[in-house]
Amino acid sequence: MAAERVSKSRIRSVWMVSREYDGLAGAGGVKDVCRQLAESLAVGRCSVRVVLPRYGFMDAPALGFTPLELMGSCPEKRTAGPINTFAVDMDYVDVVRREEVSIWQAVRKKVTIYLVEAERFAEKMGVYTYTAAEEELHAWQRSGAGHLDYFAMNILLQKAALGLMCILGEKPDVIHCQDGHAAVLPAMIRELEGYRHFFRHTGTVVTVHNAGIGYHQDVADLPFARAVTGLPDRVVGDCLLGGAFDPFIAASGYAVMNTVSEQYARELQETADDARTGWLGHHLLRRGVKLAGVTDGINPRDFDAAKGKQLGLAAGFDPGRGRLNGKRVCKETLLRTLGGRKKWSRVIQLGRLAMHPDEPLLTFIGRLTAQKGVDLLIDTMEQFLVDDKNFHLLVLGSGGREHEERLAALAGGKEFTGRVCFLKGYDQDLALQVYAAGDFFLIPSQYEPCGLTDYIAQLFGNLPIVHAVGGLVKVIDDQTGFSYADHTVEAMTEAVRRALSLYRTDPDRIKGMQMQAVHRIREHHTWDRVRDRYLALYEESVRMACDPAPQGWEE
Repeated sequence: MAAERVSKSRIRSVWMVSREYDGLAGAGGVKDVCRQLAESLAVGRCSVRVVLPRYGFMDAPALGFTPLELMGSCPEKRTAGPINTFAVDMDYVDVVRREEVSIWQAVRKKVTIYLVEAERFAEKMGVYTYTAAEEELHAWQRSGAGHLDYFAMNILLQKAALGLMCILGEKPDVIHCQDGHAAVLPAMIRELEGYRHFFRHTGTVVTVHNAGIGYHQDVADLPFARAVTGLPDRVVGDCLLGGAFDPFIAASGYAVMNTVSEQYARELQETADDARTGWLGHHLLRRGVKLAGVTDGINPRDFDAAKGKQLGLAAGFDPGRGRLNGKRVCKETLLRTLGGRKKWSRVIQLGRLAMHPDEPLLTFIGRLTAQKGVDLLIDTMEQFLVDDKNFHLLVLGSGGREHEERLAALAGGKEFTGRVCFLKGYDQDLALQVYAAGDFFLIPSQYEPCGLTDYIAQLFGNLPIVHAVGGLVKVIDDQTGFSYADHTVEAMTEAVRRALSLYRTDPDRIKGMQMQAVHRIREHHTWDRVRDRYLALYEESVRMACDPAPQGWEE
């Protein structure tokens, strides 16, 4: 049935440009969306190709990639060995310059993936930020700080992707640009003569994964933006937001644009919450661009708790059928481990948990930032731990120093010994164990474009307690989890109180909610269903490509 739906679409060739891809490089939800959507499209007759950087932490051969030979048409001119590099124009102000790139290639689950090899990417040990190791080598590369050449990195990736398509003679139906890192591409293929004619029938779609200030990939140096992109002055000057050149605004005249949930699209263009974006949504609306909302999906097979041993769990279980004995084993195993002082390879354990498996276990996994509501989480738990002494709190993540220090103090406090554990850092295998062991999963985000952790938690029988904002509205209060409307300590406390009360007084109701949550995901939120929404956007973008008058510009 899934392949049949794809075959009815006129879209046959899709290229994606992204800074992340699950299993290769990731820092957030972009990696999951990119891989899972790509694999879903490839199920049918779609040819899907993805382009991303080869960062310094990626061992391409070990990951199954081989060099792609690009220039084999003139054997008589060939030097020893394959020639597989090409030059990308990357001018600076008053400096004409080029950067050499080469390509690695691999096929994963019918998706062809290209890694762009370039000095600019190879010297980076993190996807978006400098690492502690880089700071040790160069003090100015502060750990956690964004790359200083982020804009040039983005443009190099986009130009390299377009150059690769030209060299291979590929004229895809659609180029799907993932977030602001790839959002200048639609303007470049319509405004630069070298691309305009070649891609005249190719549509472009830009997905806004996070519109928050700091996520736009904008640049205030307008002369540099003109030089490195090659875009005309009239385009750069017309694509400003807050005085900076904004890739999302640049895309608006040439691409179909969407964001990752219906509710987030409404918040950006119909409410004052858009202030958090610098009024991006309202600015797009004034330009005649209505953001489509397509709520991200998930592949339940990737988080099938019944395959416990394959996922590194102590036992398998099936929340969708109410078979939860294995979940109890997972909880007891993790509590036993966290009751000691185990040395972890990727995380630092602060605090410990006592062996009380009958008490509810509250969990949190994610970046420790204000956007994720970690300040509210800490404020709430500091008081709630005093009021209710019969539950455990387990936090896995890293982020802002202030948040890490407050959580460390909470876990290290004598009054909370055995009740709070902070695992500072991140480990994917450990994260799955936390999902499987937990009874309730806290998502107090200040704003949340979509959210994938609520899906994962539900698939492991870990009921979400969420701030009902953005994509988190898909958690239905008292049916598939618990939600609260106001971003306050009082509102979050009341939601947690309701959840714990139900856990203690009506376990059958909790089991029913766990089952309903899994069933709802399988019925409404798999990528097989979400993919059709993207195919519709792709077809719209192809129709838009046939319009010779890009919206927003005056001749």
